Amino acid sequence: MKTQFEQMMNGLNDVEAFLAGKQEGFKAHVPQEVDVKAIRNRLGMTQARFSNTFGFSLDAIKHWEGGRRSPEAPARTLLTVIDKNPAAVLTALNPAAFAFGSSKPSTFRVRVDRKRQTCSGSGVKRKPHSTEGGKRTSR
Repeated sequence: MKTQFEQMMNGLNDVEAFLAGKQEGFKAHVPQEVDVKAIRNRLGMTQARFSNTFGFSLDAIKHWEGGRRSPEAPARTLLTVIDKNPAAVLTALNPAAFAFGSSKPSTFRVRVDRKRQTCSGSGVKRKPHSTEGGKRTSR
């Protein structure tokens, strides 16, 4: 087993060889395991919203989180990028929603803080659901 320093030095040697023209391309290191549920929870999304937003099937999300299946390498790669920089993925998948100077404001919200009933970044408080004034009231 290599030490962390040896791994870093090997990586730097690969970069140096690539820049010197001695080596073509590079090898991406895709993680063997990805915690899909933790990523989704950090974004404050339901399984359905996460699958719709990032293009995964809802069944796949359920199977990955339930431990019945593991994401294939391309899905692990995308999940890793979503974990590190979800805005980059959202911009790539829907550039019109994030265009600068767009006349149409984006309605996409990534995270809702349910404990405080606020939408993060907006400072606008959400009202809790109430039955007052509605059709059902208990006496």
